[in-house]
Amino acid sequence: MDIERSPLARPFPDMPPVDGVTLRIARAQYKNWDRCDLTYAELAEGTAVAGVFTRNICCSSEVELGRENVKRGTARALIVNAGNSNAFTGYRGREAVEQIMTQVSDHLGCAKEEVFVSSTGVIGVPLPKDKARDGVAAVLQTEPCGWEEAASTIGTTDTFTKGAHAAAMLGETRVELCGIIKGSGMIAPDMATMLGYIFTDAAIVPAFLQELLSEATKGSFNAITVDSDTSTSDTVLAFATGKAGNPLIQSFDDPGADAFAAALKDVCRQLAHLVVRDGEGAQKFIEVRVNGAVSDDSAHRIALAIANSPLVKTAIAGGDANWGRVVMAVGKAGEPADRDKLSIGFGGHWAAKNGQPLADYNEVPVAEHLRGEDVTLEVDIGLGNGRAIVWTCDLTHGYISINADYRS
Repeated sequence: MDIERSPLARPFPDMPPVDGVTLRIARAQYKNWDRCDLTYAELAEGTAVAGVFTRNICCSSEVELGRENVKRGTARALIVNAGNSNAFTGYRGREAVEQIMTQVSDHLGCAKEEVFVSSTGVIGVPLPKDKARDGVAAVLQTEPCGWEEAASTIGTTDTFTKGAHAAAMLGETRVELCGIIKGSGMIAPDMATMLGYIFTDAAIVPAFLQELLSEATKGSFNAITVDSDTSTSDTVLAFATGKAGNPLIQSFDDPGADAFAAALKDVCRQLAHLVVRDGEGAQKFIEVRVNGAVSDDSAHRIALAIANSPLVKTAIAGGDANWGRVVMAVGKAGEPADRDKLSIGFGGHWAAKNGQPLADYNEVPVAEHLRGEDVTLEVDIGLGNGRAIVWTCDLTHGYISINADYRS
């Protein structure tokens, strides 16, 4: 099935190499397609690792093993398989993952628990061990590649490659942060998102890296949704090689810790936005802002209820400022709200305030705003100081076409 490039696509950024990271790609042919589908990242000895994983109970063996092994705090390699999620595959799926881990660890002379594996694609088909074995053998012999090639290889229904870069000064040392991600559908993260990987040459202890990644996830990967579905394979891993030579960061008391935390949040948010911009069938990038809730958590849940509403998303797809559907979504969220204090606007133009439409409401500038690619929807609950921002996309016929034919 040919999928048109998203009209919301962004060009792949110019990203520098990260010292201590070597990327390679190969063809394992997990699907019948003419493309590379195996990505390998070799990491310097002593690389720190942190991760966030799906809370979907029917998760893959890759997630189960990754969740356990990330507790060790060190990593030497990452393998990403595209075309087969290896989820809901029982002992055969787990054996395939452990085979990959052992094969790579034997090659590197490291503990197999330092090899992280991710898979993405169709659920319910065991990862073929022969293809896995041959694919790993091939990728270990290929020439190193760049970020864009690696980003392209991890994709499935993605229509463009996704990467993000930021830098931070840790004292007198500049450190780089480069991230790649795949994701287009089955997007409603409950931990992280699809498959995302962030690499940095900073020297940072694993526990603090985990703290920073978990915090960065809240306002990025956990604040996006395409279709309200949380994947069985969602994973975000952060690797820090320590090759920049900065003084080791152990806490916020260390020089440069704040700058590194800000750069990590920046990369995570960039990557999260790119996933929404490649939402299956998406024509519009939507920012939902909720203010005036009783708490930030309450605002977040209300924002997600709006962002996940098919009626809201289809209205925006059609350029219809149907604020009544937003009222419905607020009311169904199960959070404190008062119909008579509710205000709703689009692109800086209020349509209703304090529970009723404005007498002088002019839909012309609102309609003009909705014709654009970037749409802002604002809601004031009127009960407190809680606020949240969630990003989503519209719902079009394209989403149905892509998912109706996904396995064919």
